[in-house]
Parts: sequence; C-alpha cells; structure tokens
Amino acid sequence: MIRLAISSTLLIGILLLLHFVQAGPAVAYTAVFIAASAMYLLQAREISSGRPSRRSILFAAIAALLVRGSFLFTLPVGSDDVYRYIWDGKVQSAGVNPYQFAPDAPELRYLHSSRLPGLVNHPDMKTLYFPASQWVFLLGYQISGEEIWGYKLLLLLAEMATIAGLFLLTAHTGIPWKFVLLYALCPLPVMAFAVDAHLDGFGLPLIVFGLLLHLRGKKAAALLLFALSISVKPVALVFLPVLFVLEKGLWQKARTLLIPLVVLLLQFVPYSVSASPLDSLEIFAKHWAFNGSVFELVNLYLADNQKARYVCAFLLGFAILLLSLSRKELMEKIYLSVFLLLLFSPVVHPWYVSWLAVLLPLARRWSGLSFVSAVSLALFTVVAYKTTGVWTQYPLLLLLEYLPTIGLLGLELRGSLPPLPLEPGA
Repeated sequence: MIRLAISSTLLIGILLLLHFVQAGPAVAYTAVFIAASAMYLLQAREISSGRPSRRSILFAAIAALLVRGSFLFTLPVGSDDVYRYIWDGKVQSAGVNPYQFAPDAPELRYLHSSRLPGLVNHPDMKTLYFPASQWVFLLGYQISGEEIWGYKLLLLLAEMATIAGLFLLTAHTGIPWKFVLLYALCPLPVMAFAVDAHLDGFGLPLIVFGLLLHLRGKKAAALLLFALSISVKPVALVFLPVLFVLEKGLWQKARTLLIPLVVLLLQFVPYSVSASPLDSLEIFAKHWAFNGSVFELVNLYLADNQKARYVCAFLLGFAILLLSLSRKELMEKIYLSVFLLLLFSPVVHPWYVSWLAVLLPLARRWSGLSFVSAVSLALFTVVAYKTTGVWTQYPLLLLLEYLPTIGLLGLELRGSLPPLPLEPGA
C-alpha cells in the first residue's frame, strides 16, 4: 500500500508540473503527458499487486479529481477545439441555429468579438457536433460567456460522475475498487478534459451508467444512455451489434436499434428545419486523417484516401460482426469493439482513446494500458505544428505507438496474456 501511495503521489506530481514548467506550452504539455504516461504504466502494476484500503482508494480518487479541478482556469494547449464549443454556445444563445452558418459568415458578424471566432479553427466550416453536444455548449456559455471555466466546470462534474459510476459498476461486477484508479489516475483524461476541455468527457459517464443499467436488467434505459453518448460522439455505435446479437426475442433485438435511432432523429429534427446539420461531418469523414494505424497501412498500399476509408470501414464491420458472434463475455466484447474502432479509424486524436480508458477498470488489459499511454507520442505532431506551422506525422512514432499495443492485443486474444488479476498473486 505504501508503494501504491508513493507511485500515486509521483504521478499526480508530474501532472501538476504543467502549472509550473517554464518551457513553451506545447513542449511542456508533451513532456508532462509522456512522462506521466510512463509513470502510469508503473502505477498500473502497483494497483494490480497492492491491497489498498477503500479509504486510501477514495482518497486517491478525490486527489485525482482535485488535480482535474486545478486546471479549471488553465487555457488549452494540445487543442483549440473548445473555442468552437464556446462559439456554438454563443450562437445558440443569440437564437441562431448553429448548423446554419460558418463562424466567419457575414450573417454572424454582429456576434464577433476580439476573441471569437478568431480562435476557432476552420472558421469557414459550419459546426459538425451533434445536438446533445450543442446543448452542453449552450449551458457552458450561459455560465461563463466566452471564458472557458464554465465549460470546464461542466466537464469536471462529468468526470466526477464517471468516476462515481465506475465505483458502482466495479462493485456490481465484483471487481475490486482499486481498479477504478486505472481511470481516475490515467493521465489521458486529465490532459484531454481538465486541460484541453474536449467534449468526449460528457460521453463517458453515459457509457458507464448505461453499462450499469444494462447489467441490472434495465436495458431500455441503458439504450437511452448509449444513444445520448452517441449524440456526443458516435463511439457507442459499435456496441449495438454486440447488444443486438446478445438479445433473444425479436422485440428485444429490434429495440436495440430502434431506441438509439429514434433518440438521434428526434434531436436533429428542430435543427434540420433551417439547416443541414451533417454537412461538415460529411467533409470530416471524407478527408480528415491523423494518427491511424490500419488506415495508414491501407492508404500507403492503395494511395487513395477514399478507397482506404471504404476498405477500413468494411474490415471494421466484419471484425465487429465476428466479435458480436463470438462467445466472449459482454464486457470483453464492449472493450474490444472500441479497440477495433480505434484501430481501423482514419482519425485517432489522443482524446479519442479516452473512450477506451474508461473501460480499463472493467477490462484490466495491458493492450489498453499501452494504448492510453503510448498515444501521448502523437503530441510530437502538435509540438511541430506549434513551433513550425507544419502539421506532419512521424512514421517511427506511429510504430512506437501501435506495435506494442497491437502485439499485446494479439497475445491477449491468443490467451497468452491474461488481464490484471483481481487479487494479488492470482
């Protein structure tokens, strides 16, 4: 327990260094992220081998939340997406459909300020975020206007809900509470949500409580939460084939698809009257690519961005089908479905991997621990962009990020590498 306390203190100390390092923000951010991620892998081993008391586990979780709270007024470093969120909230607060105009459209010039939309990336594009996210953006703007802290406060509350939900979910599944620290002390959500304020943090508690409700037999309510999480970011779409195959009756199977579909459609109806909400999403899906693994290999071979996307979409669908039909346990299927989505995706920003990080207390897999740590290497691209103005990927870093992760996944699928044991020495 003493070793666990020491490693937790060191990990938290590394994260807090971001407040004090005097180097360039992007360099400091990347250095802290990578150092904390390396420390996290050692921390995971200590969590697995230790027998901490519930009091010490709760203390560590509270400390992790306090670390998150310490960045409430810190400006983002690794991404500027939050300024788009604030802009969308401002537009809605003025009674304008956020899907109707791009930020630099003349129709919205009366809303321009000294900060916005000047800080918004791609101001020539309309928003691509789904309605549920737009409601959060509006609430954040109502709290603090163009300041970031109101939106970050909502994210902090979401992180509190996520960690609380993980305590309930692990208790329900018989997993020791100590494994909640695999998420609470993970550097990735701290950097992605507490520092950079990415909206994915609102989708994670919906996933956690959706899984809890599903295991408790309240499947319709679980599907509703999964649908809302899809409205934040459509990651939970890969859950639906797994849940569809799991159900026995025709109605039970049908509602697995109908409830999420109806929830999504109803959200878009009021916005679709005066705009086309999916215009920018279509552009993103066709052209954006960064930090992918299988996609990069396929695209290297085909030398055709669109064909590579179609091939990866087919391979992902086939892999999800095989996974859904397999005899693996539900939680393992959920974990692997998210892992497969990330492997075949053309875009894998570091914060996307947070959807895998939240499943680590349940899966306890070294492949996931490796992924959430090694994805910090993608930040070298951010450093290069901030210092040179050139956005570039580094093939060697992609290999360092993905080869260990995929290798560990292969060993796990073969049964050669079991999950972290529930009890020390097991």
